[in-house]
Amino acid sequence: MTDIMDLHTHTIASGHAYNTLYEMAKAASDKRLKLFGSTDHAPQMPGSANPMFFINFKLIPNELFGLRLLMGCELNILDHEGSVDLKPNQLKKMDYAIASIHQPCYPGGTVAQNTAAYLGAMKNPYVKIIGHPDDGRFPMDIDTLTAAAKEHHVLLEVNSSSFSPLSSRKGARETYQVMLERCVHYHTPIIIDSDAHVASEVGNHQAAWELIEEMHFPEELIVNTSVEKLIPYIPSLELNTPHMAGF
Repeated sequence: MTDIMDLHTHTIASGHAYNTLYEMAKAASDKRLKLFGSTDHAPQMPGSANPMFFINFKLIPNELFGLRLLMGCELNILDHEGSVDLKPNQLKKMDYAIASIHQPCYPGGTVAQNTAAYLGAMKNPYVKIIGHPDDGRFPMDIDTLTAAAKEHHVLLEVNSSSFSPLSSRKGARETYQVMLERCVHYHTPIIIDSDAHVASEVGNHQAAWELIEEMHFPEELIVNTSVEKLIPYIPSLELNTPHMAGF
């Protein structure tokens, strides 16, 4: 299957990634992607950028190196209610947001509490993707998660970096096996992302695709194969105007 996008990546602005925005975009272009999204960590992640960074995206062109560029962020889910660390007036200035649980920013909880945290984040109208819902350290009700993603029109991510033996996340492959089966059941679309923190990993979705193919997951539920599949989630893709006005 054709894979033309990578919408979960990080630059030096995240504090623990190692390339600039232009270097990351150039790597995406070199790998013949058509759509590239930059999603630096929101402010509660130690070492990441402050809120001012995220409200000045109007300066950045919509196209770089022959590919379409989207500017977003990876929000940190902060509590069991699904609160996140940027405000609506800040989030509206970007193309999209991913919401994820990260150990430095989230207190942990029971299955019910972790599930509620994800569901609360899904109700945020600026959240378009739930990032790496795969970490066994934060167990959740996968059936409820996939049903809610369909209901709230949010994409569930299969994060290829979670398969790495270097990843701190636990049991990702087993979690994704269940999640993908439930996605077929509920007809819930997914997005495959790299979560690249260095340019050489941009577009590296190999581990995720291997599982997708092993499970015979239907192409119709994978947005990576077509920009048209993504537009209902990120309407700014249809616009040719600069990023939304600044502060």
